[in-house]
Amino acid sequence: MLNYDNLMVMTHPLIQHKITLLRDKNTGSKQFRELVEEIAILIAFEATRDLPLCDAKVSTPICDTVSKVIDGKKLAIIPILRAGLGMVNGILSLMPSAKVGHVGLFRNEETLEPVKYYFKVPQEISSREVVVLDPMLATGGSAVAAIDFLKEAGAKDIKFLCIIAAPEGVRTLCEAHPDVKVYCGIVDEKLNENGYIVPGLGDAGDRIFGTK
Repeated sequence: MLNYDNLMVMTHPLIQHKITLLRDKNTGSKQFRELVEEIAILIAFEATRDLPLCDAKVSTPICDTVSKVIDGKKLAIIPILRAGLGMVNGILSLMPSAKVGHVGLFRNEETLEPVKYYFKVPQEISSREVVVLDPMLATGGSAVAAIDFLKEAGAKDIKFLCIIAAPEGVRTLCEAHPDVKVYCGIVDEKLNENGYIVPGLGDAGDRIFGTK
């Protein structure tokens, strides 16, 4: 049983319903992309629950009043290439003023370690709340490496959002970065011998972009 203080697994019925549609091998790329965006929005609602608020004066058609607006750090959205791109538009629909960076990684076939091939993040990353996106958390290697690179660049306040995770990946990420809150749509059974999540949904990047 996974029990980490920094792990939040979603239980909302809409998220669970949409994940089932994602899993279906007959779901086409267009619908798959739409579902990924919709699930990203729903998970982001929970991940942003702790954003601080402050008072703001506003004039309604009836009278002047004081209401709430978001206060505090600016946001940076960082998808892990390439599948993480599928979650960006959903998050931006909620927070259109957020800045977007990118982390590109590949695995060295000899050492099996993640290698950075692209890394560009918004300025003043140390003063931003950083939200890292990847639909699948499999071994956890890419997620850990991406967060390592972000911390090296100065990021301090980091959250990780995924749709489906394997227990192995959850353990790897939560133990490597206990200060990073992990928001996950569902935790599946295991990884298979090829490193795919079971039952999972196959290769998220291929299904988002229609490639093989």
